[in-house]
Amino acid sequence: MLAQAIKKRLGKEENQKGFTLIELLAVIVILGIIAVIAIPMIGGIINNTKEDSDLATARQVYEAARMYTIAEKEGVFTSSADYSITVGDLKTKKYLEAGIVLPSNKEALLDTSAVYFTGANGTLADTIAVDLRTSTLDTDTEAKRFSEVQIQKTKRN
Repeated sequence: MLAQAIKKRLGKEENQKGFTLIELLAVIVILGIIAVIAIPMIGGIINNTKEDSDLATARQVYEAARMYTIAEKEGVFTSSADYSITVGDLKTKKYLEAGIVLPSNKEALLDTSAVYFTGANGTLADTIAVDLRTSTLDTDTEAKRFSEVQIQKTKRN
């Protein structure tokens, strides 16, 4: 009895099942609107994640250079204004793995990638502290470069 009253109220007979064309179109329009909003947001999140992972790799190279200087150079930086340690040196001395890659493009870092220090106290260079290069990012304008501020922001307390 109750079931019959509900069916009458909804206005559908027993042989009518499913959704109307209007209902289906409304759902498709709503899903389209959600997709238009969500896809650019997801793309932005992916790009930010790539940049953050590249910065983490730069931090890893910087920390390896610090360990190299402490162990191999007894913590003494040269007295010249510029001092750099290349990724090739860090790989040779086993401070970095040979297969280290730049996460954003999945390419191996070239041995010419470097960490730049200034002065005898071993502070990072102000403008370009870590310079990461791959086979497709090999020129000065294409290389991924990170400043001292960016590197220090990733420092854990």
